[in-house]
Amino acid sequence: MTQEVFLSFWRRPGRFDRSRGSGRAWLLSLAHHRAVDVLRRNRVRHANSLTEEAAASDVDWTEEVVRSLEGARVREALAALPEAQREALVLAYYGGLTQREIAERLGIPLGTVKTRMRDGLLRLRALLGGGRDT
Repeated sequence: MTQEVFLSFWRRPGRFDRSRGSGRAWLLSLAHHRAVDVLRRNRVRHANSLTEEAAASDVDWTEEVVRSLEGARVREALAALPEAQREALVLAYYGGLTQREIAERLGIPLGTVKTRMRDGLLRLRALLGGGRDT
């Protein structure tokens, strides 16, 4: 996925608009959209190919514990957000919906969804201690 993001940037660098945000934010946005695409594509494949043997494969328990702890931190931070921001972020990142799909589902303007997500991500960054900019 990372390779696809950088390849996309390499092929169309003119799509980056500095007035809309930082290069980092733009690349992260590209990565998010690629990840959602991959998840949607693999959702059907994964459901059909999951077997008991694959489920019983070796698991890196240390990585699973770290992931679980990080997930708990994120859930706590999400719970601290206003309901509207939390709802938009959960639908996007956990539900795999696009901003347009969220707007349709909630019956609100697309610009409102974008604002809620931006504000929510900024608050999450502050709550999780990642307030540094590049």
